[in-house]
Amino acid sequence: MSTETYNPWTVVHVVFEHLAEAGLHPVLGETGDPGEPAAALLRALGIEPGREDEGPAAPAVQAQLAEIRARMFPGVEEGSP
Repeated sequence: MSTETYNPWTVVHVVFEHLAEAGLHPVLGETGDPGEPAAALLRALGIEPGREDEGPAAPAVQAQLAEIRARMFPGVEEGSP
């Protein structure tokens, strides 16, 4: 059986959204990096935290997306509206 992984920052995002919807105003970084507590929560749930370079923000993923955009939309420059 393969190990299931999940990005801890996704957990941070979901928790922050939930707190904001409840009328609270969470602040990122005031008491330290929330990634480690999020990773600990995932481990407690039996899920191995994924590497930070995984997911949509990963440089390899961004490079692949840029290549697809260039192929699908020739002549359109990055960052232009």
